[in-house]
Amino acid sequence: MRDPLSVLTDAFTSFVFGKVETTRLPVRTSTGQAQAVYLPTAAPGLGDSGVIIGREVYSGKGYIYDPFQLYGQQLPAPHWLVLGESGNGKSALEKTYVLRQLRFRDRQVVVLDAQGEDGVGEWNLIAQELGITPIRLDPMVANDSGIRLNPLDPSITTTGQLALLRTIIEVAMGHGLDERSGFALKVAHAFVTEHKTDRQPILTDIVEQLRHPKAASAEAMNVDIDDVRAWGLDVALVLDRLVDGDLRGMFDGPTTVGIDLDAPLIVFDLSHIDRNSIAMPILMAIVGVWLEHTWIRPDRKKRIFLVEEAWHIINSPFVAQLFQRLLKFGRRLGLSFVAVVHHLSDVVDGAAAKEAAAILKMASTRTIYAQKADEARNTGRVLGLPRWAVEIIPTLTPGIAVWDVNGNVQVVKHLITEKERPLVYTDRAMTESSVVDPELEWETEQRAILIEQQMNGTSQSTVA
Repeated sequence: MRDPLSVLTDAFTSFVFGKVETTRLPVRTSTGQAQAVYLPTAAPGLGDSGVIIGREVYSGKGYIYDPFQLYGQQLPAPHWLVLGESGNGKSALEKTYVLRQLRFRDRQVVVLDAQGEDGVGEWNLIAQELGITPIRLDPMVANDSGIRLNPLDPSITTTGQLALLRTIIEVAMGHGLDERSGFALKVAHAFVTEHKTDRQPILTDIVEQLRHPKAASAEAMNVDIDDVRAWGLDVALVLDRLVDGDLRGMFDGPTTVGIDLDAPLIVFDLSHIDRNSIAMPILMAIVGVWLEHTWIRPDRKKRIFLVEEAWHIINSPFVAQLFQRLLKFGRRLGLSFVAVVHHLSDVVDGAAAKEAAAILKMASTRTIYAQKADEARNTGRVLGLPRWAVEIIPTLTPGIAVWDVNGNVQVVKHLITEKERPLVYTDRAMTESSVVDPELEWETEQRAILIEQQMNGTSQSTVA
């Protein structure tokens, strides 16, 4: 009980100076109790249905992403761009993403594997684990026992065949076909399509008609036969490279029988092709169009088309135009296109800047791993990233990336389970990704175990 003098003093002080604030004693509590008072805040996630990627760095909550679940509501398009310098985790993300997607019965994946070592592609281990034989395109063995894909396969429409032939020639020549060369090609293709009915037409037939056009074809357009032959000479020389040059054997015969287009994973191994040669964009154009007409079907399957070294597509105006059509067409039939690129400057400053911009616009999901400061600023400007995201991109450590899902920007730590680790980390990947934060290693392993348990528990209930 307070003494009378203190009560009198407080009353006088209040009368003269106004009410006096009381001093509260400090409160001792635990973080578990305080969290009810000081509520944490975090950006909203993308829902709880789909594929587990890892955890959001700032909040620690799980990060789940699936373009098929988000398409139409949170995503205007299911296509995805992955950017970043080597050694930061792009390869590990792609592989675990595909492995986790394949847990759903209505998923199917095609991979264009342009990297490799020891004579096999980077996806060889995963293909072996799933009991799948990669489709290895190799001009050194194609004439003997290799795989062939026929640009004139009857499963491809006549219009599609002609468009593909034009693209092959334009990529090889480095410029568009003029009207006369285009007319010569059209005449040769029309003649072969009409007269080769007892077997699959092949590129050799086109080359032969370009060298020796029929008089009837020229007369139909009131053109001299010698002119038609002259107009088609350069075209014949370009196609001859696929028939009798350094790319022979892969495309100059009927499509190999037995390619399983119903397998859950289809891997095209392009690792034996020089990545810096003109052959790579030609290969990607042929494979892309062939898949468009043979693989994509209205059967309610959700398909993923993942392309390594995708700058070979985006940086060529002629190949990019083919893939633009594929992306627009695929959206209606459940196709998610995943393009993996090291530097955005590889494509936005190239010859196909207009086509590149159109493809980038279709990619509503962008994942950016560590880049140098100048590259990060350029990436942020082109993709419209917020300033805070641009500033942290150069500081990101391996396995952590900025995710922009149609404007929902978060920083995500990718986690890998112990079962996935030996499949994801090839010898090269182990070398590139050897930098690990020791303080996060134990936590990462524990969270990976939790993710694996969650995947085992949710996959039964969420499989379509």
